[in-house]
Amino acid sequence: MKRGIITMFFLSLAAISVLVVSPVLSQDKPGDNMQILRDKVKADKKLIVAENMGLTDSEAKGFWPVYEAYQKDLMAINQRIGKLIVSYAEAYRDNTLTDEKAEKLIAELVGIQTAEAELQASYVSKLNKVLPAKKVARYLQIENKIRALVKYELAAEIPLVK
Repeated sequence: MKRGIITMFFLSLAAISVLVVSPVLSQDKPGDNMQILRDKVKADKKLIVAENMGLTDSEAKGFWPVYEAYQKDLMAINQRIGKLIVSYAEAYRDNTLTDEKAEKLIAELVGIQTAEAELQASYVSKLNKVLPAKKVARYLQIENKIRALVKYELAAEIPLVK
């Protein structure tokens, strides 16, 4: 069961990366299925976290509100990533990437990475209030693995600067 859910989750991620990057590079419009895929990935991610955390009832009561808040805050970072990808893809497609534009994209990329690290650090104390340290570490591992896979999928689709 776990393998099937994980496989479907990553297939959904692959589909989202193709839907986000490919249309911008080819000047097509993304399909109406994008929101459906986002919702599916969100639900699948929560299921993966639930299956791997081994939470007691009392831990779950405290954890899930923190999880939801973190996901909401993470959405702002994800939106920044999406905008950065679209900006780069448009410049790549139109062959209009200048050094000045590249500097702005680099600054935004570093800003996103910094914001992501700061956000995660800010949630450690919140997680420590509702979970034992080993479970906090497990959750952060799960979150980091999922984000690494998403970034890998995006990296596979995004061409190098020319």
